[in-house]
Amino acid sequence: MVSASRVQITDLRGRDEECGAIRDLLDGADGGGALLVQGEPGSGRTALLAYAHRHAGDRTVLAGTGLADEAALPYAGLQRLLDPVRDRLGALPAPQRRVLRRALAGEGCPAGQRLTLSMAVLGLLAAVARERPLLCTMDDVDLGDGRTAEVLAFVARRLGHLPVVVVLTGAVDTAPGGIPTCRLRPLDERDSRAVLSDRLPVPASEPVAVALGTVAAGNPQALVDLAEALSPAQCRGEEPLPTTPPPDGVLGRGYRARLNRLPDDTRRLLLLAALDDGMDAATLVRAARVAGTVIEALAPAEVAGLVRVEARGVTFPQPPARAMVVATAPLAERRTAHLLLAALLDGTGHRLRRALHRAAAAEGPDPVLASELTEAARDEGSPDARSAALQRAAELSVDPASATARLVAAAHHAWAAGRPYRARLLTQHLPTGPTEPTVTARAELLHGEMELRCGRTPAALTALLAAADAAAGTAPDLALQALLRAGEAICFAGDQYRYADVARRARALRPTGASPGTELPTAHLAGVAATLRGDHEVAGPTLRRAVVLGDRLAGRDRTPTALTGAAVAALLVAEDGAAHRLADRAVELARVRGEVAALPRALELRAVAEYWLGRHEAAAETSREGLRIARSAGQDTWAGVHRGMLAVLAAVRADRETSLRLIREIGEEPAPGSRPDALARWALAVLDLLDGRPEDAAERLAALARPGTGRGQVTVQVMATPYLVEAAAASAHRPAAVAALAVFDRWADSTASPSRRALSARCHALLAPRGSAAAEEGFRTALRRHPPGAGAFERARTEFLLGRELRRSRRPRDARRHLHDARETFTRLGATAWADQAAAELRAAGESVGGPDRTAARLLTGQQLRVAQLVAEGATNREVADRMFLSTRTVDHHLRNIFHRLGIRSRTQLARVL
Repeated sequence: MVSASRVQITDLRGRDEECGAIRDLLDGADGGGALLVQGEPGSGRTALLAYAHRHAGDRTVLAGTGLADEAALPYAGLQRLLDPVRDRLGALPAPQRRVLRRALAGEGCPAGQRLTLSMAVLGLLAAVARERPLLCTMDDVDLGDGRTAEVLAFVARRLGHLPVVVVLTGAVDTAPGGIPTCRLRPLDERDSRAVLSDRLPVPASEPVAVALGTVAAGNPQALVDLAEALSPAQCRGEEPLPTTPPPDGVLGRGYRARLNRLPDDTRRLLLLAALDDGMDAATLVRAARVAGTVIEALAPAEVAGLVRVEARGVTFPQPPARAMVVATAPLAERRTAHLLLAALLDGTGHRLRRALHRAAAAEGPDPVLASELTEAARDEGSPDARSAALQRAAELSVDPASATARLVAAAHHAWAAGRPYRARLLTQHLPTGPTEPTVTARAELLHGEMELRCGRTPAALTALLAAADAAAGTAPDLALQALLRAGEAICFAGDQYRYADVARRARALRPTGASPGTELPTAHLAGVAATLRGDHEVAGPTLRRAVVLGDRLAGRDRTPTALTGAAVAALLVAEDGAAHRLADRAVELARVRGEVAALPRALELRAVAEYWLGRHEAAAETSREGLRIARSAGQDTWAGVHRGMLAVLAAVRADRETSLRLIREIGEEPAPGSRPDALARWALAVLDLLDGRPEDAAERLAALARPGTGRGQVTVQVMATPYLVEAAAASAHRPAAVAALAVFDRWADSTASPSRRALSARCHALLAPRGSAAAEEGFRTALRRHPPGAGAFERARTEFLLGRELRRSRRPRDARRHLHDARETFTRLGATAWADQAAAELRAAGESVGGPDRTAARLLTGQQLRVAQLVAEGATNREVADRMFLSTRTVDHHLRNIFHRLGIRSRTQLARVL
């Protein structure tokens, strides 16, 4: 394809697995081997060949490159590759020698002698390798002549035990059979940032790194080109960033050269397809006709892999290709293409697309076109498209007040699309002059929400309350939205005592209308405030009303924000199924609408619901997704929330290594008392409890909230109360546990949740005198209340604690049944540390359980076991790294340790062991 794959970097970010495969070939003691590296332009194929050359050691190196200019010359690439060793032709049998000499001299090779020619090349490489092992590489093998590619593929399949290594590179559709292949995938967020860090003149701010990563779409050369083109002000986020890789960069020059080789009609059609990403095949056919050509003119671009035309639309398989087609086209051609597309879409129902094309071709202020863009953006398009339309409308505006309103709206849509950097830039330099209070309120609301999700919670609260004040007189619905976010900021920071003021402001608004969209936030704020002050008699009905309203949402009222508000209400009245349903709807709606910014919060609530439902693995998967999206959307604070939830879930399943790693990643950034900080402390307390340090665990959990002061993470402490009571039952922290349990009881008694009441009964049993009838009755009551078929882990914990109580009361025979049931459930759930504790209690009760067996689950750490399970299921190291948020280097390290501990040597053996 395009020769712009040459990323000349010595530290290959994100290519650990591919480098390892090359090293394995070069270090192999059993002979040689072959590898085909596939990748899009700019993915680093040439850099990997350079890596192979650097690690070739004492091998002889033959290196060639496929050249498009020689594609029509059979065996031209072979001639350049073998020219350094032509003096060894005498080692070949005469027939092979004659055929190879003719081919290298440009005389071709008859079809009937191609096998002889291929055997001659194989024999020549073997002769060279007799003196020293040989490394033979061919870059862009698909770009040069086809005959050379055929011969090299033949050789690569027949190396056997020859000390010859062949490494070929090509496009993603280069796939000669029988050759081991690895495909270079886009770099993940972490590796993309590392590439930028290697190249930028000054460190980039977090939003800048995210924005550049989005533009580059994980393409290493695009990242390098962008980094080299940035000014220091752009690195700091003070000036707008490029929206495409630079046309004069290495990647851009490569695409330009490739496009220049295409016919004029092909390039015109490619440009039309690139300028409208909503174009379907039928529209492209009409566009070709209007442009004076036919759709068949696009065939050379399809053959080259630049574009793929299907009935549902036109796609560019290589992410940077669309941007580079547009960026490398002359301005006059782009303007002509935009006008053609605008005329083509006239009257077709694609009002926003048509207006955007007209606006792209506009040359000066145009109030009429600005109004058309604004109206079209109100009802059509993704958040990205709406943001672009409104920004362009602001540029075409004459009135500063209208321009300000449109820029603020554009920023809101940019934020919704998960682009906080762009949103900030759009609001940094608003036009001067009078501004409507509603527009001011919307700007403050946006500022506050971005600070809440990405920055500083105190600043967020100040901005959100200012937004509520600005909108109170003219837009009460907007004021309610600001108050909802303000309440969220208060709860995140652990300053619940301030929530009463937010609820008071909401009561004072009394917005007109009785739609669910108006009633729901009012009920939410009143219900949460009543819950935080412990008035569950008021809170319960109010929050249940919010849940009902959430289920009835429709039309414009049905937003991810409204659904998450209803999910919070459901969690506070322990309606876990409803909470999961509402949070899941919020997730799906946000995805459909492209509102990326709403996903981390919705996924957090879904994970909490899954935790209460006892679906710990599902909660972990949800939190992993939430962490990935929060990081990509620049929502650092909510990335901390998801890391904290993952740390708790890892600690509960006794995966110490993963839990501590996540806690380290949270770091010291969250303020003491914030939700990430509280979750991290909860996770550490669970690990303390597992390690037999109940005093430490109780101290951590007792400090999560301070009853009576309205400070701290009350909701997190309520979730952790069963662990607090267990840790503090026989310690100096018992009074704190009693106080926390009183809060838990008042809440549990106000709900209809059997699982909450089961936990309450278990906690009271733990606080009862050891060996008393009250203790045993409390545990048995808890077992009766645990709902069947749900919350198996918590039921097993109750069985274990009852068994332990009976064993310590010198009733070993009665204890064994409960301990057996607990151990069986823990084992089935993969909670090996808890199963070990049950086994230890069984042995103490006189049961001959036996010492720990030597299964994989006992030999491996929690994280190693997770890696092993994924690999046994067929996942590659890269896929394992993506799912576990690790680097491929870490996964490779774990896999080597797994093989060593289990005494195996292959993935196949690992699958058998597991």
